[in-house]
Amino acid sequence: MSDFFSAFSDNLPQLRSGLWVTLQATVLGSLLALLLSFVLGLMAISRMLAVRGVSRVVVEFFRGTSLYIQLFWLYYAMPPLTGYELTPLLCGVVAFGLNYGAYGSEVVRGAINSVPRAQHEAAVALNLTPVQRMRKVILPQAWVQMIPPFTNLLIQLLKCTPLLWLISAADLMTVIQQLRDRTGETLTAYLTLLAVYFVLAYALTLLMNLLERTAKRRLGLPTGAGSLLRTRSAVDAVATTAGGAR
Repeated sequence: MSDFFSAFSDNLPQLRSGLWVTLQATVLGSLLALLLSFVLGLMAISRMLAVRGVSRVVVEFFRGTSLYIQLFWLYYAMPPLTGYELTPLLCGVVAFGLNYGAYGSEVVRGAINSVPRAQHEAAVALNLTPVQRMRKVILPQAWVQMIPPFTNLLIQLLKCTPLLWLISAADLMTVIQQLRDRTGETLTAYLTLLAVYFVLAYALTLLMNLLERTAKRRLGLPTGAGSLLRTRSAVDAVATTAGGAR
């Protein structure tokens, strides 16, 4: 154990670099996933059959195939087919974004559909355009319901970043694995990796909880751990805000 922690302290620059790669993959992958979640989710509720069909095909493809295979396809199979080679980090970002964006699109679709029909009708009565209705009335209420499942997807994405080791990315898993091979301390190495990922996941959870409380506060909803049932004052506040912002 002492050999491992001695090597750990001697390789702090490499560990910081590996941690930075892991954080980059998590943040950039989650941003891409968030963007695709809204694009595909909004396409899924379109009135146009062709748009809904494209969304369904994309979502089912990336949900129905393994992230492991998607990552390997981008890194090993795509270069011979296209002539373009992505860096390991970029491969990870694209694979994570596509995979979790497909799952996130169902979160967006479900949250938007759960907004009471009366809210849609109230927005129409205020003579808002479809874009204004979505931006000022529907999405603010749906966003509160999206945050908890988005938090789960974000943590899952973080926990998938060790897959980058398989495509030679110099992430945290790679550095810890090198220290394990050098010292032979398997138990200590993986316990350390578990602890680091737990800290990262807990920090992300706290940030998302803060985001959820902020979103609830803007709607006038209780910020405790209770349910997301809407109060009449919150509904009136959203409609009033939308009407005043026309």
